Amino acid sequence: MNKARMLFTLSCLALLAACNMGGGGKASSGDSAQGELAGARIGAPFTLTDQDGKPARWDDYKGQYRIVYFGYTYCPDVCPVDLQRIMQAFAQFEKAAPQRAAKVQPILISVDPARDTPAVLKTYVAAFHPRLIGLTGTPDQIAKVAKDFVVIYNSEKVAGASDYLVGHSRTPYLFDPDGKPVALVPVDDPGTPDVDEGAPDKVLAFLQKWIK
Repeated sequence: MNKARMLFTLSCLALLAACNMGGGGKASSGDSAQGELAGARIGAPFTLTDQDGKPARWDDYKGQYRIVYFGYTYCPDVCPVDLQRIMQAFAQFEKAAPQRAAKVQPILISVDPARDTPAVLKTYVAAFHPRLIGLTGTPDQIAKVAKDFVVIYNSEKVAGASDYLVGHSRTPYLFDPDGKPVALVPVDDPGTPDVDEGAPDKVLAFLQKWIK
């Protein structure tokens, strides 16, 4: 593991928390020509299953920007709030710049494949935006994708209980049309209660900045 990847992994570890406990994530708001993830070794080819039960490959989205969010449908608060705000901003971006928005594919990758079947994902993603797709797979497939995308997750199962939470790093990525990481999509940081980093207008500004 190179130094940059190691440092990024450590930052993800700092964000690991059960969804109902929150977890922060900040995207760079600077005006640099490159995003803060430029050059990072994040992402790799994969084959998963989409919400229609069909194979979905990373290379299927070649030529498109990709917003990739790792989460799960049973998440009680953080995941749905993040997705709602990101997709609200995306809907605004579609109205303001439809040709540029057409170049973007939003993706939710489940870190809870045991419960997130294609049918469950189909109902879930449809609640946020018709363009959002949901991907799942076998536990081994998800584990590999998470490793390749520098995402950490852990099922917090309790003996005798049917319900459980999945702690995971909160890292919504933007990838460019070549599949290279650009920057982290803004999400709110509960550590700064007086600032709403993940407000839809800030996500919209992020999209307007990076989607060419």
